[in-house]
Amino acid sequence: MQKTNEFSKFATAVAEYSGRPAIFVLALTVVVVWGLTGPLFGFSETWQLVINTGTTIVTFLMVFVLQNTQNRDGKALQAKLDELILTSSAENKYVGIEELDEKELKRIKEILKQHAHDEDVHALHEKVSQVVGRRSKAGIKRE
Repeated sequence: MQKTNEFSKFATAVAEYSGRPAIFVLALTVVVVWGLTGPLFGFSETWQLVINTGTTIVTFLMVFVLQNTQNRDGKALQAKLDELILTSSAENKYVGIEELDEKELKRIKEILKQHAHDEDVHALHEKVSQVVGRRSKAGIKRE
């Protein structure tokens, strides 16, 4: 468990630093220098392989780092939203809707958009409850 926490700290730091303008300028500089050295190396396959290998390795590793950070941010945001729902007069059936499939989420979004200015809150809760209820009746557990 400790290693996961260490990786999370590492991933957060890497994600924070990699998004800075200075890092972008550094990466751009590397690409420009590589491009300018092309004539020096005769635009050889080895010269091309250097940039291809370097960018592939960086991209491959960054996918895992950024995904870890995004997953944690998403879970933290969801927990905050669930807390707001549970401590307000909002419909508690919204807790856990992130587990619904794309079609069900789209339907809830349409319902909410449709009733954004409607004062019939009860009708809104009924429609959302029907969409969320279908998921519960199908035997799919929401945690």
